[in-house]
Amino acid sequence: MASAKGSLRSELGRVRGLGSAKEGVHHWWAQRVSAIALIPLSLWFVACIVFLIDVDRATAVQWLGSPVTLGLMSLFLIALIYHAVLGLQVVVEDYIHGKAAKLILLLIIQFAGFGLAATGIIAMLLITLYGG
Repeated sequence: MASAKGSLRSELGRVRGLGSAKEGVHHWWAQRVSAIALIPLSLWFVACIVFLIDVDRATAVQWLGSPVTLGLMSLFLIALIYHAVLGLQVVVEDYIHGKAAKLILLLIIQFAGFGLAATGIIAMLLITLYGG
């Protein structure tokens, strides 16, 4: 039964938080959590870039070789790409209306995100292990 405000959602649907896609608020929360995670990681990344402006290549490679730096850089890359994939997914779901086109674009976005994250982490490991 609809509420007095004229909503077409059932009471059960409102309680569960399920929309037309039946995903609930998971996507919304994932995007907010990734955005919050990106705040300190982005500040750390910008501070590191400012620090590394005047250093030579060997110093930069040594800096990236630190386990803490490599871990934080990997977390930053993963959070950044995950957040971007979530945002692009929303754009496709909102503005692409053909089912086939939507599915193809969503698959491309997912695979591209995974590929970019994997490539970035592998590149950082290669730089760390072999000095670039």
